[in-house]
Amino acid sequence: MKDQQVIALLESFDGITLQELDEIKLMNRVDTKFVFSIDSLNSLLQLLIKDFNCLHVNNCTIQTYKSVYFDDNNFSLFKAHHNGRVNRFKVRIRNYVESQLYFLEIKHKIKRRTDKLRIKLSDFTEQFDATQTEFIQDVMQKKMDLVPVLWNEFQRITLSGKNRNERLTLDLHLNFNQDESNFAMENVVVAELKQADLDRNSPFYQIMKKQGVRPLRVSKYCVGLYSIHGQQQIKGNRFKKKIKILNSINS
Repeated sequence: MKDQQVIALLESFDGITLQELDEIKLMNRVDTKFVFSIDSLNSLLQLLIKDFNCLHVNNCTIQTYKSVYFDDNNFSLFKAHHNGRVNRFKVRIRNYVESQLYFLEIKHKIKRRTDKLRIKLSDFTEQFDATQTEFIQDVMQKKMDLVPVLWNEFQRITLSGKNRNERLTLDLHLNFNQDESNFAMENVVVAELKQADLDRNSPFYQIMKKQGVRPLRVSKYCVGLYSIHGQQQIKGNRFKKKIKILNSINS
């Protein structure tokens, strides 16, 4: 699947601006994820045109995202996810490239709902200043010595429901790195349906059901971290089956 073909299809969607999308932020939401081959993206987009608008940022329909994730030296945040804790956090700095925006973001997962809080930054940093540290501690209600543990970059298509309060993101060309280690999933699409409350009647959810693609609880961060740092540094038994599925799609 060539990106130019995808871009041409996305031009057939009704457009939505970033300002319009901000009106349906869904910072507190339910996320449902699906993974499938990039080879099926073309036919999928054709099925979505009538029900979704496509985000345009500076005339781009596919945006680039760059992120650095933080954890302590014991990978405590990763382990909380691996161990299935219902109350857990992710901390990252994300650069929305086309928008030229940087945010320090904390995703708080509690009882299968996601609450995202963030503050604006001017650039990436590997050490937090007093204001940033206070923000992290206020959200997490504890002090942690956080260090960068994973960088990633991917391209994202963002769609918003025309008749439903929902967003759909389609992440492509996922790349992860830390120091000299790299891991890529070039042939995998990670789709995330973001809703205020779970609604299986969503057109996208119904398309996935008809195509036999079941929801898969998968974290790009956890898959990337485990793939980069490996079994010698972190425990990943809970993710091995999911990584096997992703590798089979990526091959």
